[in-house]
Amino acid sequence: MKAAVVTFPGSNCDRDLAVAFEKAGAEVVRVWHKDSELPAGVDVVGVPGGFSFGDYLRCGAIAAQSPIAAAVKAHADRGGYVIGICNGFQVLTEMHLLPGALMRNAGLKFICKPVQLIVGTTDSAFTAGYAKGQAITVPVAHHDGNYTADAETIARLKGEDRIAFRYGANPNGSMEDIAGILSDNRRVLGMMPHPERVVDAEHGGTDGAAVFAGLIGKMALA
Repeated sequence: MKAAVVTFPGSNCDRDLAVAFEKAGAEVVRVWHKDSELPAGVDVVGVPGGFSFGDYLRCGAIAAQSPIAAAVKAHADRGGYVIGICNGFQVLTEMHLLPGALMRNAGLKFICKPVQLIVGTTDSAFTAGYAKGQAITVPVAHHDGNYTADAETIARLKGEDRIAFRYGANPNGSMEDIAGILSDNRRVLGMMPHPERVVDAEHGGTDGAAVFAGLIGKMALA
């Protein structure tokens, strides 16, 4: 399985994301934001955390206009897998691959700490390695992680079982405690917490490893 990890000016979690994919058994290729095409044979695209383009305008808004963004959207539109983490989640909402927006944290402060997540659904390649309702610990590091959407979108996410993760104790004001959501075909995941930072016991835990192992395993069986 081949995973492409995109790097924008200001990305700072791209190497962590590449390592997480590699530990799950994927071949990883690195992609620069000015590339106009993804490498041949890519199965999943990872859009990492950081501060793409300095978070100017809106978080993720400039990155969503980069040359590589059209290729990522085309990959998703033909059924390819995409995961966007933290700033990557913001980029995916700006690309309209996922609904809603990530607003300034309710407390107006940057939050950097481990948080408890509750697995909302196991009906996706990203979450199949967990049990529904399972509590895991994953770090957050964001200033604009407050997930916000209109009432219709929230109702649709709940009704279609597309809330992948919820916060056990909401750190940022996100509606419905949302920490991560899935696209309507369940092949695009956006989440604010950083599972790629908890895939190695020597780094503090492995609660995020199943996100990558489940995804790579699912693609291997396809």
